[in-house]
Amino acid sequence: MAIAKAERLMNLALCLLGTRRPLTKRELRASIEAYLEVGGGSGRGGEDAFNRMFERDKDDLRELGLVIETVENLEGEIAYQARRDSNRLPPVVLDAEEAAALTLAAKVWQQARLAGAASGALQKLRAAGMPLADTGADDPYAGHSALEPRIPVREAAFEPLMLACRDRRPVTFAYRKSNAARPETRHVEPWTLECWRGHWYLAGHDRDRGAERVFRLSRITGPVRSRAGAYTAEVPDHVTVRETVERWAGEIATATARIRLRQGAGYPLRARASEVREAGDGWDELEIPYGHGLDAWLVEFGPDVVVLEPAELRADVVDRLRAVAKG
Repeated sequence: MAIAKAERLMNLALCLLGTRRPLTKRELRASIEAYLEVGGGSGRGGEDAFNRMFERDKDDLRELGLVIETVENLEGEIAYQARRDSNRLPPVVLDAEEAAALTLAAKVWQQARLAGAASGALQKLRAAGMPLADTGADDPYAGHSALEPRIPVREAAFEPLMLACRDRRPVTFAYRKSNAARPETRHVEPWTLECWRGHWYLAGHDRDRGAERVFRLSRITGPVRSRAGAYTAEVPDHVTVRETVERWAGEIATATARIRLRQGAGYPLRARASEVREAGDGWDELEIPYGHGLDAWLVEFGPDVVVLEPAELRADVVDRLRAVAKG
């Protein structure tokens, strides 16, 4: 359905941009196949359905930035036209930092279905003279760094959730918490997607719990389904949402934890440690910041980490390990 609407909007935009004179609704309906099929194509019911669809499409195009003029033709009928001179974008000029950011953003789609669209957009900008980062011989930034940042997108839930965030549409999905044996259905008003330590998270309003929640995309099982209706909770600004993700994923610490770490392992933990001391028998003892989500991170290091304190963190890690063992 989304593809059909996008195709219909594209056809309408092309008609409005390509005509030398304003076109009436009757002429537009005769020119666009999707409009001919509305309501069976005849009768009062079909005409009303077409009028409603056309008005929605026209509003959508205007919201996307297309300037549509409404005029009265020589026969006294209302007609529409999108003049090219009114819809021509100014030259795009990017500095080095903006070009690098745009290239990195496009890399998000490398493993998603829109990879071709992102690649095509970059090619058009390069053709217009934009110095975008590339790996080819003609790259103006080639050789500046041996490291190339990448943001992987492997989860099937990424694209439908990204579209739901953009369109402000509630969703439902099955979600398995790390310490749960089986998934449960969640009803969420999605706010935004954030990447943290190589993992994607969805922040939004959980309708069942009546509060904000953060969901790791890799724990979403099955399809993400859109639901009709408006949001029931106010969407906070982006900065607040990012802080929410960081807090739930363990970035913002509220206390200190003491762990035992096998020597030669866990270098990310060592980088965050406020104190490291040798404990003997091939182990070190570390003090690290402790916040929400630290238990999920510690589990990733498996047998190389032992939590000493606090007791609640140790219990959370044990619960997670038991859940993994149960499958």
